[in-house]
Amino acid sequence: MAQPPSYAHTSPAQFGGAVPFPATYEASPVVVLPVPFDRTTSYMPGTANGPREILLASSQVELWDEEVGLDASSLGIATLPEIDLSHASLDEAMSSLQRIAGEIMDQRKFLVTLGGEHSITPPLVAAAAARHRGLSVLQIDAHADLRDAYMGEKNNHACAMRRALECAPLVQVGIRNVSAEEAVAIGSLQTRIFYDWNMREEPNWIDHVVDALSDDVYLTIDLDGLEPGLMPAVGTPEPGGLSWREATTLLKRTFERKRVAACDVVELCPLPGIIAPNFAAARLVYKLISYRAAFCRK
Repeated sequence: MAQPPSYAHTSPAQFGGAVPFPATYEASPVVVLPVPFDRTTSYMPGTANGPREILLASSQVELWDEEVGLDASSLGIATLPEIDLSHASLDEAMSSLQRIAGEIMDQRKFLVTLGGEHSITPPLVAAAAARHRGLSVLQIDAHADLRDAYMGEKNNHACAMRRALECAPLVQVGIRNVSAEEAVAIGSLQTRIFYDWNMREEPNWIDHVVDALSDDVYLTIDLDGLEPGLMPAVGTPEPGGLSWREATTLLKRTFERKRVAACDVVELCPLPGIIAPNFAAARLVYKLISYRAAFCRK
């Protein structure tokens, strides 16, 4: 019998609100894990509030997806309680998150993690890579996050993908802010970058992104990878970025052609009184779940 990870037994908030098809953890193929971690933010703090606001907004998302023609919630979505890592050291927090994610993946659940800052991604990638040989990572982001250390810390959010590279190669999309340190290092790193400034010059750029991935993929979405008009509520906004249509087309094609092992959506930094970004983030999360339900490859 499938059991929730050892830290959690009940859920105070369900993704999708009062879904018409409530499911137990055991019966749910999809597990949503909120991780309100906000320890190394370097500009605007507040990503710890992101998971809660996504869950609240998700209660307003229509559960029938007109694009794929199904209600993914009818298959079962279990939402775990928030993980409190506030009292752990960075190393301890990363280790705990990797253990919990591994427990969920071992039960053949599709894990959708809600951040929190991007520093939570490497332990999730590590858990997935340990269970999926040849895994690659698809990153949608404004920032390369390839520093080896930042402000003296290797687990900083600005180093998230450098740490992820220790477990799996990368395909990075929408990148439009790279430090001099990263620019020097990129040539020696196992990553392919699709820069925002020129990637659209190739009409089939989305297919080229998907072609660059291995058969098994971990998906990480930093919400600042989207254009700021759509997603202003992020800790480090950047001009440019993917439109809603570009992002969803890329995600749909990835789910159609690859096996997505797990995913995360991170860096929502809610703005007081402005709910549109929270809803967009919740809608994007449900798109991931719907694509998984429609195109799941065993």
